[in-house]
Amino acid sequence: MATYTHGHHESVLRSHRWRTAENSAAYLLPRLSSGFTLLDVGCGPGTITADLAAQVTRVTALERTDAALDLARAEITRRGLTNVDFAVGDVHALDFPDDSFDVVHAHQVLQHVADPVAALREMRRVTRPGGLVAVRDGDYAGFTWFPLVPELDEWLALYQRVARGNGGEPDAGRRLLSWARAAGFTDVTATASIWCYADDADRDWWGTMWADRILKSDMAATAVQSGAATPADLDRLAAGWRTWATSPDGWFTIPHGEILCRA
Repeated sequence: MATYTHGHHESVLRSHRWRTAENSAAYLLPRLSSGFTLLDVGCGPGTITADLAAQVTRVTALERTDAALDLARAEITRRGLTNVDFAVGDVHALDFPDDSFDVVHAHQVLQHVADPVAALREMRRVTRPGGLVAVRDGDYAGFTWFPLVPELDEWLALYQRVARGNGGEPDAGRRLLSWARAAGFTDVTATASIWCYADDADRDWWGTMWADRILKSDMAATAVQSGAATPADLDRLAAGWRTWATSPDGWFTIPHGEILCRA
């Protein structure tokens, strides 16, 4: 089993709650129908889940622990939605019968699992014939920023080291197509899209969030416990993030790989 690198500190949830179906699943939205059932694997705090629930008949939100699932439950309750079910499970061994869903969706999940190909096989198994498996993952090695703050280079190298030490693959986006083919899919549409943070509000939000996250998240704790960084190193990286966030020329892009796989 891989270990989830980020954890659920407030600084992480601040980022994850920003995500919507529009900014994180636009490649999938035109393929949805009001009559569909959908499994949302690794639903996190449920903001994308709730948006998807407005597009289909029924959604099942899946997380690895009941405590993590409580975050999605709170969001679904807040929005007053009644067409969302909740399940605890492992994407490598889903507790659903074959052909259970019209769509199986996973956002930023395969980068954190021990065996992405096995996960995709399971996602295909529970998708009805003709249905869709939709997956989107970031690609850390493709992150680009300006100005070239040296601490951000150190941050990226540290994140990749910690994520791989946890059994994940932070550069998952570029691998999705190959993983899908290895899982046995023959009808795959591969695309890409980006998030870009380049105005004052976005720079402040993204940079401040990561300045907190590099000090307080599970990733930070693992970095120190494993000897990959010291607390002083993390303080220096956080300062680098704050430097980038206050630059009027600051620009940051995150590329994502996307696949739509016909079952």
